[in-house]
Order: sequence, then structure tokens, then C-alpha cells
Amino acid sequence: MSRGRLAVHAHFYQPLRIDPWTGEVPAEPSAAPFHDWNHRVDAECYRPNAERGSLAHISWNLGPTLAGWLAVEDPATYRRFVAESAAAIAQPFHHSILPLASAADRRTEIRWGIRDFEIRFGRRPAGLWLPETAVDLATLRDAEAEGIEFTILAPWQAATSGIDTRRPYRVELGDDRTIVVVFYDGGLSASASFEPEATADADRFARERVAPRLGGGPEPLESPIALIATDGELYGHHRQFRDLFLQRLVVPGAATEDRSFDVVTVDQIVAEPADHPHPAIRIAERTSWSCHHGVARWSAECPDAADGRWKGPLRAAFERLAGAIDVVTSTAFAALPGDADPEAARDAYVDVVVGRITAADFASQCWPTADDRARRRALDLLEAQRWRLAMFASDGWYWDDPIRPETRQVLRAAGRAARLVDREGTQIERRLVADLELLTSPSRGLDGAAIYRMALADVDQPPPADH
Repeated sequence: MSRGRLAVHAHFYQPLRIDPWTGEVPAEPSAAPFHDWNHRVDAECYRPNAERGSLAHISWNLGPTLAGWLAVEDPATYRRFVAESAAAIAQPFHHSILPLASAADRRTEIRWGIRDFEIRFGRRPAGLWLPETAVDLATLRDAEAEGIEFTILAPWQAATSGIDTRRPYRVELGDDRTIVVVFYDGGLSASASFEPEATADADRFARERVAPRLGGGPEPLESPIALIATDGELYGHHRQFRDLFLQRLVVPGAATEDRSFDVVTVDQIVAEPADHPHPAIRIAERTSWSCHHGVARWSAECPDAADGRWKGPLRAAFERLAGAIDVVTSTAFAALPGDADPEAARDAYVDVVVGRITAADFASQCWPTADDRARRRALDLLEAQRWRLAMFASDGWYWDDPIRPETRQVLRAAGRAARLVDREGTQIERRLVADLELLTSPSRGLDGAAIYRMALADVDQPPPADH
């Protein structure tokens, strides 16, 4: 066995906190003394890790909704992420659970994430971090079709139990297509995430945790690997001073003692030697890293939640709303001059969302012979599609109660999408509200319609009178 290799992957992500009506991030008193949680986590995690030089020595993904915020609110830190992005990988745009998404939504989320990455970092990504590592074969096929070469999964997401995570694997996708999967080390990742004492001393962690993992296993391996994958916010936000731990663990010269292994990035370990191909493996369909029941946490009565009966009805209400928006969009686009493909236009609209092009210029390029009214309607519908995608962000279902701010955010996104469509006299918001009546907050006893009205109360208030 040759010298082993350690890789660390940090999943940097914050949900979209921008208000769908104002375009601003509202104040969040729970984040005091900061204005909102983005600012607080930035001060505790993103900025210090960028300043300590750790980003150049780990693999990471920067969620598009966080990247857009950083670019505006902390450009110095954002520039450091861009400068040290050689090992960065992409993430689907809104952090929705892809195995639960429609085929069209899944493709758009992947394409938007790749395009956002391309714009920010100036290259196509080789890897893709799947939200909550939620996976199925359809998701892997769509990722590979967009040029993605590898992803990262939890060890229990392999169809075979007890796999040796010290090597990469390949998943056969059919039609002679494959994708590489690196399974992270469950023990090391869990100790880094959930055992504060484990990350109190980076030298001891390397000596007593990492080295034995690389040396153990069912068989000797040439250059074995150990991959630690965690939320990036662990390093300084979830665990105070763990940005210092990360720096000492991975930055050359930061440690005072010699390591018995090399520190590498995930892209360095996935290259397949011509004479020693990665072994094939099957994945466990519709699984994730944060739900012991597949993807039920975001769709059903998952036992991980005290009372998750509201989750299925909320998803059903949003899926019905999405279907209605899609029908209206297709009908309107069919009336536009030329070959107006609504799915292709939606995929391209990410350039407007990230500020690459103005909406007016986008409309002029897409529909040069359409009149102003038709262009405005098409843009309204694409903006509705934007918020209709955002309403499926995983955070809306993650916790135990729909009264929480994460669900409030996706409800506001749904409301924004519905009202943009209803400008032409449709009544899809009314149907949405009726569907929301079928869910109930476990803690408050309010039905979803009441929660929705509370979430949109400020939008429904009349403007103050002029004096």
C-alpha cells in the first residue's frame, strides 16, 4: 500500500432569502447582532475560511443562491472563492430534491446550476453536488448528459452494504454511459460534524482518526483515499474555531507534525487509470445523506419528524400549481411568433436571474418580431417559472413545522409565481389556497391556507395614504 490521500469536501449553501416581491433580504432578528443569517454565517464561516487559504486545498461547492448573495454583499470574500475555485464543483440552482422533481425541472435545475458555475468561475464543472446528496438513476443520467463526470454520495447510498469507501466507483447509466461516484467516509465525516472533541485538535484527528481509516479496510489498496464531506458551515459557524481546525488539517505548512498521508481534492482522485478502471457499483435509488427513509423527509410522513403529515399535501399543492403554470406558459408561448420553446427559454432565463443580461435584452433576442405586450407577458411567465422553481427548495420541507420561516419563504415564492400568471385573468392562486387547506401546522393547528395568508400579509396590505 502506498501513501494514502485525504480529501475534504465542503458543501457551502444558504437558501434563497431574497424576498420574491422586494428583491431584498429582510431582517432576521434571530441572527442578531447581524441583519440576517447570511451576514452572520458569512462572518463566522465564509470570510474566515477564505482568508485562511483553506479553499485552495479542499473541494467545495458554492450554492448559486449563496454565491449571488456573496457577490453583492461581501465581494472581497466572493473574489477569494473565485480565485481558489480550481477544485470547485457545481450544485443544482435552488437546492431542490431532484428525485422528487419532474424530468423538466430536474434538467433545468442542473442546467441553471452549471450555467451559474460557468459564469462565475469561467469553466464547465466536472463534478456536481446533489442537494442533500439525493439521488436516483434519472438524476445521474441527466447530470452526465450535461457533461458531469462525478458526484459525491454517502456510503449507505450504495446498493451494496459495507462498501470500501477508500476508492472511487463507477455507476453504469446505460448506452455505454457512466458516472464516477466517490462515497465519503461515514465515520470520519460524522466525527467531524457531530463530535466537537474530535475536531478540537487537527494533529490528533489526523493521527488517530484519518491514518487508521486509510490503513484499514477489507483489502490493501494502492493509494487509498478518505473523503470527509460535510456542510461547509461546520467550519466556524456550526462549530466555533473549526475554521482553524480545517486550516491546520489541509493547508501545507500549517501543521507542526508530518502527516502520514497527502491532502488532495476530489477531482484529483476520480481520474480513472487506463490499466485499473474503477469498479462498477449500483446505487440505492431515491436515497439521501440526511434522511434515514430515502427522500421521505421532503415528501411524506418521515419518522425523522415528529409529525410530517403536512409535507405530502404541501408538495401536492405545489405540484398542481407548477402544472397550471406550465400549461399557461405553453399556451402563451405557442402564440408567440417563431419557434418559441418554453422549456428552452426557461433554461436560458438563468442569465437574467444572475444578472448576465437584462430582461428587456433577453426578450429582444428571443422574440425579435413580437410586440411589447407579448414580450411583457412572456417575461412575466418566465419570472413565474423562476419562482415556481424556487418554491421547491428543500428547506421548505426539512423541518418539523410549516409555520417556520423556511416554509414561509417557499410559500411566498409560490404566491409570487401564481400572481404573475394570474395577471391575465387566470385563477390559479385561488386553487392553490384551496389545496393548502389540506395541511395543518402540528404546533399551531392552523391550516395551510391560513399560513399562506399570514406569509403574504404584507403583500396584501394597501399602500400607505399620501399626505
